[in-house]
Amino acid sequence: MKTSFFVEFYGKQANEKDITAKIKELWVSEGNLVKDIKTLNLYAKPEENLCYYTINGDVEGKIELF
Repeated sequence: MKTSFFVEFYGKQANEKDITAKIKELWVSEGNLVKDIKTLNLYAKPEENLCYYTINGDVEGKIELF
């Protein structure tokens, strides 16, 4: 099964694929390897224009959603 997930807020749109790609880029820029990501949890808060995330249950961060 293939799925797509989008967040829309006040005429702006973000999708899971783009959000995940941004987080992976940030992870790699910090000296990590993509293959080391075992779990990635996303928490979108469009009213704050942020997507909070956890990697492997212990690394936390946030990125701009839109």
